[in-house]
Amino acid sequence: MSPWIKLRKVMLQYFAESRWYTILGVTAFYAVSSYWLLYAANENELINNVDFFYWLAVTASTVGYGDLSPVTSAGKLIVAIYVIPLGLSIFAMVIGRLAAWVSEQWRKGLLGMTSLDVNNHILVIGWNEQRTMLLLNLLLQERNAMSPKPDIVLCVKADISNPMPGVIEFVKVDSFNKDEDMDRACVSSASTILLDNPYDDVTMTTALYCTKRNPDAHQVAYFEDESLVDLLQDHCPKVECTPSVAVEMLAKSAFDPGSSMLHHDLLSIDEGQAQFSVKIPASSPPISIAKLFMNLKRKHDAIFIGYAPRGQVKDMVVNPPLEGTLNPGDTLFYIALSRINSIDWLTLDAD
Repeated sequence: MSPWIKLRKVMLQYFAESRWYTILGVTAFYAVSSYWLLYAANENELINNVDFFYWLAVTASTVGYGDLSPVTSAGKLIVAIYVIPLGLSIFAMVIGRLAAWVSEQWRKGLLGMTSLDVNNHILVIGWNEQRTMLLLNLLLQERNAMSPKPDIVLCVKADISNPMPGVIEFVKVDSFNKDEDMDRACVSSASTILLDNPYDDVTMTTALYCTKRNPDAHQVAYFEDESLVDLLQDHCPKVECTPSVAVEMLAKSAFDPGSSMLHHDLLSIDEGQAQFSVKIPASSPPISIAKLFMNLKRKHDAIFIGYAPRGQVKDMVVNPPLEGTLNPGDTLFYIALSRINSIDWLTLDAD
């Protein structure tokens, strides 16, 4: 094998992929060789410590302010045939490598190949095409009324790219039950976990896994088969299970026309009045339901509809008697045009 072919193979090996250590090595060689060539040409002003690095940078990048330049014939020749061509090549290599790195990071993020660094986020696990898109849009609408606004992370196994790049975070995994995969979605630090998979058995196993990894998160799981709800809650009583209510909605609308529209309106914050909840803080005194009902309407134009004692949604009381009392830690449910972000709890118990 001829020396030229060997040299070409070595050059291709080190320069084809433009790795950072190659660029640093070439840049160091370029700076040292340029310094000694200019030193040999008696360009003393150009090789004066800091001035040399400044001049080399503006020359290699072709900016060329002109405040420093070679004065000897040998120096001009060295700059013309060595410093400028090689410097321009290295500058182009650096820009190309940076552009390739940025493009690769964007591609990985789009395909869900990166590891996230988020906490107190909303984690959506599963992909149901248009239903998931609707869910994400509703979550974004709800988030706009919150402060601070939590990150929304979509975690899927489906072979898709980020459906909302720049709006939500995206992670693609091989399994919803593997620590190394789910750690990339920061499952253990999520504040809310929503499970909506095409298959109920996947939802079941994922809910069990998420409960083990993050028992303090608020979990909501959607099931097509309502019989699985009791089975999951026997093992994970804190998981809020949402079965399909399509059949019930059809039956209700048959005898009470408009019921489906009413429920749709209450669930969507984008159309008229909607249903919201808020937890009564520990600093609040007990509140009379009768006073709460009237003051919530007068001060916030909102309607009190029920509460969950100590936040336990399984024990929810809808349309409670006016003689009752709400205590700190209870979750209050109400209907309003928008979420109430600031409540003076003392005034809600006033006469």
